[in-house]
Amino acid sequence: MMSLQKIALGGGCHWCTEAIFLSLIGVEKVEQGYVSSTDENSSFSEAVILHFNKEKIPLEILIEIHLLTYKSTSNHSMRTKYRSAIYTFDEAQEKKIQEQLEVLQSKFQNKIITQVLPFVSFKPSREQIQNYYFKNPNKPFCESFINPKLQMLLSEFKTYSDLNKLKHLDQNEAYET
Repeated sequence: MMSLQKIALGGGCHWCTEAIFLSLIGVEKVEQGYVSSTDENSSFSEAVILHFNKEKIPLEILIEIHLLTYKSTSNHSMRTKYRSAIYTFDEAQEKKIQEQLEVLQSKFQNKIITQVLPFVSFKPSREQIQNYYFKNPNKPFCESFINPKLQMLLSEFKTYSDLNKLKHLDQNEAYET
């Protein structure tokens, strides 16, 4: 029997984040909604909880994809709604993520603002907006904001991309970038 791990990620619109991670081999479930942490981060912020098989996709790859698919290096006026964070479920996971962020700092020129925070609570999004992208791939929002991120997945993380879920995209364009 497969043992799944979980991690919660916040940074950008949860429609985008959900679509990206639902498109990966080894991510078995994505819960879209709002996560809170502790102290000054106790308010709810858009995020997803990933349930993944580490034998198919390592946590380090999930973190790198997460950082590459939203503005993880810039503070902006919407950071309360879109907190740049990786929410951990235990101390061992926190340590592993801190180490991975240190490795990735050079790739991002030491500008990553993403916080590593303890997971406290989750509120799911309302049912009608869950799985938004795969229910509405031709909506202007999806074409403008989500498709470019999925093209990047196909280009830079093809090994981990579920090509069946992304067959509606022009995959030749992704491979040329």
